[in-house]
Amino acid sequence: MVMPENEVICTGMIDRIGLETSNITFKTASNSYEEILPVQTHKIGLQKVADMLLDAEKGVIKTTSEIAAVGHRVVHGGSYFSNTTIITEEVKEKIKELSELAPLHNPAHLVGINVAEEIFSGAKQVAVFDTAFHQTIPVEAYKYAIPNFLLTEHKVRVYGFHGTSHKYVSEKAIGYLEKGSRIITIHLGNGCSMTAVKDGKSIDTTMGFSPANGLVMGTRAGDIDQSVIFYMVKNLGYTPDEVNSILLKQSGMLGLTGYSDLRDIEAKAEEGNKDCQLALLMNAYRIRKTIGSYTAALNGLDAIIFTAGIGENSSYMRKLICTDMDYFGIEIDPEKNQISSKEIREISTSNSKTKVLVVPTDEEYEIANQVYQLLEN
Repeated sequence: MVMPENEVICTGMIDRIGLETSNITFKTASNSYEEILPVQTHKIGLQKVADMLLDAEKGVIKTTSEIAAVGHRVVHGGSYFSNTTIITEEVKEKIKELSELAPLHNPAHLVGINVAEEIFSGAKQVAVFDTAFHQTIPVEAYKYAIPNFLLTEHKVRVYGFHGTSHKYVSEKAIGYLEKGSRIITIHLGNGCSMTAVKDGKSIDTTMGFSPANGLVMGTRAGDIDQSVIFYMVKNLGYTPDEVNSILLKQSGMLGLTGYSDLRDIEAKAEEGNKDCQLALLMNAYRIRKTIGSYTAALNGLDAIIFTAGIGENSSYMRKLICTDMDYFGIEIDPEKNQISSKEIREISTSNSKTKVLVVPTDEEYEIANQVYQLLEN
């Protein structure tokens, strides 16, 4: 079941919250509004969203009571939540409890939930968990080779993330391919992850117990030998919290190049910056290596999907990733790869045995649809 109408009434975004140069955008069918001004907190930002929705000229509602439900993306649901859930005080406590596993995300989600409860007091608050799509991963893939009690008693296992995006784009790709398929979805943004999808279900994914491991990301290191962590603590004198901060906030592309925005890194690489050139090669290499392992897990490969900010917009990264992948039947068309579009598009050559698709993600639509399904049921 999907929403009876897919009409988007308005869209908007507030980014750079906490800075003097916060950027606010708001669009409806008849109006477009953009402003740069200080937005110091998420609470102030969400109040600004409510003001725009209610604005006599630009807005789309007359009172906040017209909002029936507010959908919240929540990164970590742990073992507690495998489905979209109406938010209660107990649910909020669980989200808070899981903040230690997603320190860059869950605390901010809680702020958003609390503010939305205050502003849209008559609406249902609903959590859509990034981890939910990955609940179909089989035990041989989600269990770590550590003592059993850590799983049974403490729920230490692979959970996976970006599930809302992987679910949306894999379903779009299956509809495009018109068959069940063996698909690898590649979500590349500031956070990056890959998922092996077989017949519409996640069977493996690169992020694990937290959103810290797997691919090279904007500020996160991704996969790293755990001995490096112990070496940093025991031999180099870092505290565990300092190591955690380094691996989450000072590593990845930022640690390798001094830049976290891929657009800056690509520009510097073209200018001859060797650190940036190497970082891009490292990033692409890890993705190619994962394509190989997931092809084995899927016992074949019908399509790979690029999505999210980098996956959809960086023809340079797509080219790096798909170079020398002919053994897997992956061959992209240079001209098609340069095309920019908001629609699903095929960038592989006519001879490519594996389809290469760019599928724009729409996590907002997916969240709205899951909220609608929950309330209807």
